Amino acid sequence: MRRTVVAAAGAGAMLLSGCSAGGGGGNPDGVGPEDAERQQVSYEFGDAKASEGPAPAIDGADEGGVINVLQRDSYSHLDPAQIYTSDEGTLSTLIHRGLTTYKQDADGKYTVVGDLATDSGRMSDDGRTWEFTLKDDLRFEDGSEITSEDIRHTVERMFAPYISEGPYFVQQWLADTTDATEWRKLLKGGPYGGDHLPDSVLETPDDDTVVFHFDEPVSDLPYALAMPGYSVVPAEEDSKERYDKSPVCSGPYRIEEFKPGKSMTLVRNEEWEPSTDPARHQYPDRFEIRFNVSFKDSTQRMIADTGENKTTVSFNSQVDASHMQSVRTDKGVDKRSVAGYQGYVGVMNFNLNNLKDIKVRRAIAQALPNQSLVTAFGGSGGAEIAGNYISPTIAGHEDSDPLGKKKNPQGDLDKAKKLLEESGTKDRKLTFAYQNTPEWSEFAVAATQNLEKVGFDVQNKPLNADTYYDQIGKTDNPFDIFPSSWVADWPSMSTVVPPLYDGRQIQDGSPNRSQLNDPEINKEIDRVEAIEDQDQAAEEWMALADRILTEHLPQTPLIHYKAVQLHGSKIGGVYFSDVLHGVLPTSLYVKK
Repeated sequence: MRRTVVAAAGAGAMLLSGCSAGGGGGNPDGVGPEDAERQQVSYEFGDAKASEGPAPAIDGADEGGVINVLQRDSYSHLDPAQIYTSDEGTLSTLIHRGLTTYKQDADGKYTVVGDLATDSGRMSDDGRTWEFTLKDDLRFEDGSEITSEDIRHTVERMFAPYISEGPYFVQQWLADTTDATEWRKLLKGGPYGGDHLPDSVLETPDDDTVVFHFDEPVSDLPYALAMPGYSVVPAEEDSKERYDKSPVCSGPYRIEEFKPGKSMTLVRNEEWEPSTDPARHQYPDRFEIRFNVSFKDSTQRMIADTGENKTTVSFNSQVDASHMQSVRTDKGVDKRSVAGYQGYVGVMNFNLNNLKDIKVRRAIAQALPNQSLVTAFGGSGGAEIAGNYISPTIAGHEDSDPLGKKKNPQGDLDKAKKLLEESGTKDRKLTFAYQNTPEWSEFAVAATQNLEKVGFDVQNKPLNADTYYDQIGKTDNPFDIFPSSWVADWPSMSTVVPPLYDGRQIQDGSPNRSQLNDPEINKEIDRVEAIEDQDQAAEEWMALADRILTEHLPQTPLIHYKAVQLHGSKIGGVYFSDVLHGVLPTSLYVKK
């Protein structure tokens, strides 16, 4: 049984140091990642003191007022168990709470703290047992008390067949399997037929105590439980499939009205007790969220900063590429921006079933003009060239560049031609699939030109963005090369290297889209996952990632995604969250 292990330390003792942007800590002065050197950002598991509420006050924050929020995409899921996207995850920080959460300070330090729990968890039996104690004065929006039975129900309902979109880490750990479907057998159908997980797996000895029991050591549980997917759902009010449109809230805000595809109104949750919450504030009276507002439209409105635009922000929408340069050069607008790394790494996948010769793959990698993709995303504010597979927001990231792509940002055509000649390939047809969006279409033109100069016969296949990942996710897809991106579930390479490069995970929809299946790499993944010292593990993961890149090249790195986000002049407390990959909504307030 393989296990994700990044630390042997218990609560309060784990410290992961990763790199992030100077602006990633949320400095609300317009300083972005292109302006400042990367600085070390720490991630640690917090003790009881760190988990106490209320959250530290934001300097100068005022209570009251309405914040207008412009979003491109509506929310498909409100049931936390179905949430696994950044947009919905950002919203969940306002309306849902779980056993643990991330606490962010203005200096860029992130701590996993107890949210509903009194601390980030107490580990024993070498990581096989984790105990949590619930705080006092925890209530849902209807006034009902949050107890250990609600936590039990929250976990058990994750096994129900209708829960299909959210995370599955805790379920797999409890079932002691990494099989994509086997874990559901631990509690078939969930708790709705009266069945429950045995106390030997999940124990609730009293109203305030929750104990997880695992067959193998688990050191990442506080990280996993901080995911929005594990936020609490009341046992008495669970309406199963219908809960996805009308959840019972436990955060500082509740949903007053939701018109899918149009708007959402959040108002204060009067049952939320700030003394129990170490990470959230409740400054504005209301959030008025409007959907279907394009990046371009929201950017123009916030640049204008007139009327209600002064109290406008977007949780997730970034400055569109066409306005990026003007925003970053206009001092008056730039001071109303925050910026940071989004955590996503963009790569070009090679279909290893079709492109078996590594020299052909290396030729393609050398030919690709990474800088053209950076330009398509608006320049240094939207992206930077990636030298490897690991995001700067991940613990242990090193700025390696095995292929020398940063030295040749528009590609090395001479080297590419030589590699293709050495492969003995001539007039090789290459089916290139990509999303039919302005950015990827722009990059496809430049990439195709380079590839054809090298000697490839490129057949472009622009695909609908809505179904793109479904099509490239099929193991029998017909494409030779196709881009994608990946972001870690928490800031450890244990949530990057295994899902992307473990051949035992290959199936339709798997993130191992190149279908790398090398026994030595699989064995090495198992070895590194068993390392208990977090610093050593981070070094080993980084070395393994670069080895995969150098020796196997299933993908070539393209870009690290970044974002610049604007806000109106009357919005305060605007911080960029590396965890959310965008604005942190729980610190926002309206300036008087």
